Amino acid sequence: MTAPLGIAVFFTIWWVVLFAVLPFGIGPDKRNGSEPAVPGADPGAPARPRLLKKAIWTTAIAAVLFASLDAYMLWAA
Repeated sequence: MTAPLGIAVFFTIWWVVLFAVLPFGIGPDKRNGSEPAVPGADPGAPARPRLLKKAIWTTAIAAVLFASLDAYMLWAA
């Protein structure tokens, strides 16, 4: 696999995995009962989205999937 193709494939895998990982561990803010913590905010909005942690997990999962795909392509060639 050429470098530009590898970068494009990894980028695509990373985005697909990100959208799969985003909903994990999300729950609404329940500090004030049914009222949101910030006035005007959606009551169903997550209290702590933990985006950095999800980005790290996404990168790790995408790296494993990309390495598996690359190994398969080398093996099949």
